[in-house]
Amino acid sequence: MKKPTRRTIRHHGYTRLGLALLCGCVASGTAWPAEEPSEPAEPAEPAEEPATDTEASDAFDPLEELDYRNWFTVSAGGLFTHGNQAAAQQRLQRPGEAFGGVDEFHFEQDIGRQGLFTADGRGLFDHHDYSIKLELVHPDIGFLRAGYREYRTWYDGHGGFFPLTGAWYSPYDQEFSLDRGAVWFEGGLTLPKVPRVSFGYRHEFRDGLKDSTSWGLSTQAGAARGIVPSFLDLDEDRHIFTGDVKHRIGKTDLGVGLRYENSSIDNGRYLRQNPGEPSDARVTQRETIDTDLFNVHASSETRFNDKTLLTLGYAFTDLDTDLGGYRVYGTGYDPDLAQRLPNANTFEQLSGGSQLRQHLINLNLMWLPWTPLAVIPSVRIEKQDLEGLSQVSLPAAPFTPFLYDAFNERGLLRVSENLEVRYTGVTNVVLYTRGHWLQGSGDLEETSNNASLRSNALRRSTDDRQFAQKYSAGARWYPVRRLNFASEYYHKLRENDFEHRLDTTANVPASLNRYPAFLQAHEYTTDDVNFRVSWRPLSALSLVARYDFQRSTIDTQPDQLAQLQSAELTSHILSGSASWIPWSRLYLQGTVNYVMDQTDTPVDEILAAVQRSENDYWTATATAGFVLDNRTDLEAQYFYYRADNYADNSAFGVPYNASLEEHGITAGITRRMTKHMRLSLRYGFFTSADTTAGGYRDYDAHMVYSSMQYRF
Repeated sequence: MKKPTRRTIRHHGYTRLGLALLCGCVASGTAWPAEEPSEPAEPAEPAEEPATDTEASDAFDPLEELDYRNWFTVSAGGLFTHGNQAAAQQRLQRPGEAFGGVDEFHFEQDIGRQGLFTADGRGLFDHHDYSIKLELVHPDIGFLRAGYREYRTWYDGHGGFFPLTGAWYSPYDQEFSLDRGAVWFEGGLTLPKVPRVSFGYRHEFRDGLKDSTSWGLSTQAGAARGIVPSFLDLDEDRHIFTGDVKHRIGKTDLGVGLRYENSSIDNGRYLRQNPGEPSDARVTQRETIDTDLFNVHASSETRFNDKTLLTLGYAFTDLDTDLGGYRVYGTGYDPDLAQRLPNANTFEQLSGGSQLRQHLINLNLMWLPWTPLAVIPSVRIEKQDLEGLSQVSLPAAPFTPFLYDAFNERGLLRVSENLEVRYTGVTNVVLYTRGHWLQGSGDLEETSNNASLRSNALRRSTDDRQFAQKYSAGARWYPVRRLNFASEYYHKLRENDFEHRLDTTANVPASLNRYPAFLQAHEYTTDDVNFRVSWRPLSALSLVARYDFQRSTIDTQPDQLAQLQSAELTSHILSGSASWIPWSRLYLQGTVNYVMDQTDTPVDEILAAVQRSENDYWTATATAGFVLDNRTDLEAQYFYYRADNYADNSAFGVPYNASLEEHGITAGITRRMTKHMRLSLRYGFFTSADTTAGGYRDYDAHMVYSSMQYRF
């Protein structure tokens, strides 16, 4: 066989890169990666065989593709599911139907000697994935950019499963989707020796339905169980205006800017209680929030010499918020008065707002007293003042409502310091240590009144103190050329203390109204250590192994009770990966991860309805790529996930710990037809078995995807 030339080997490197990207995309839950990288890759060197006259027009030189600056890719595909389609769409993030269109479009054109115009786009119909980006840049004049981006995410709206009776509810279409997007415009002047000015506008939105874990109750299971699915109806908009000026004076870069944001949120939470029972009711909760944010900021960066860099920053933010909403029960969602059902948990005519003023100062220094040593201290100061006022009528009609009003005032001051020291004076060793400290204090005043009866319902006055510290140290060691070790340890502590100078609620054991003044102190402690080793025993073989251990505890001091440890969180993470290129045409890669994660609280030892939280799982991937010939690449991957934490405690509550097993297999072929055109075809099979949902969320899914790319 002919020995591969350097150009052929370089092409195989691009193939391996594409396979690595495929591995990462599928492991993270994405069914298919982007069809090609943003820049065209070199093809393999053509085989040494004579070309006919007909073939001569289609023969191509790998170097020619380097001149192709423009391309477009059209694609088509589909997801075909047997089983729970909503679960498959959420996991694979694809519509449960055929889709297709322009997967990628890129065009660029030189403007004069230094200017450049580029256009990038994408439009996949029925996938709701659209984008267009236009950019005109000249380094000595300025830039103009504009674009639009919209994409869809899919959600499964099913609720919980009750194994004791087999109860499972699907009261509405569970295939939810949410569209996110933005349209933007920005421009700037970058003229030499004058201040640089930039400005921009951006509009962001979210619109659609998604699942909620605030499930409704059902008593058909023999006892009240929260297993009935609910959903959110989101309608959110945000407008952002920005302007910045930057200029260099001597050794200092100065900057000043403004930012204004206006946002509007009109969301609904829809929940159903006791479906099919005499007390069947639909719950509608509307939440509206309008905000205006104004921010001004300034910064400076001064490089005194090669060893000293100082940065300063200041920001002031003013945030005004208006809120509204209601929660009502009815025979239908958003019921009129005739459809209302009486319930003491209802409210309406919620109105009010808040105003936040924040001052923020940052100071950072990087100092290199000598070459192997770097010292980086920093200080952050934050001051907040918050005022809030609200009114609400509760319970809602047809009850006779009472009007309540509430007022709160909050002040807060936080100061934090950081120090990092890095040392490289030992051959083949890097040592570093970091420290973080935070001190804070604040006060909170709360008042609530029954305005209808002109009586006080609540008064609280609280002073709080915060203290946090984190210490970490790590090292990297390179004992030999192809072997390195890395390790890091950190200890983190946070303390919150509360002094309730005034509290009109009773904290005696028989009281049902203790929060929030019931807590006197909270203490969070975390210890984390990790080790990593990378070894390359052969030029074509790379091995990586890592171990992480973390333990966190939460200690609580309630009022009139002894301090206790309210939670303990422990996790172990073991991972390994191997990459092997046994032959210039073949690439193999594998990864495996095992996670043991547990949260233990005193409550799960007292109440059988509360389970110990366990989240142990395996993941593994295997990827192979093969260059069949100078025009054809093959690739395949296998993905595996398994969690086995399910424990049936349905006699006391709803089991939540997950038990799930997933397998995914993908295979693809890419064929370069000419120097301009390449075709690809991919197929995937995915299967999922969800024990926690009683098999109701199981599915088998087939996905087919094809594309054609043309470069010019």
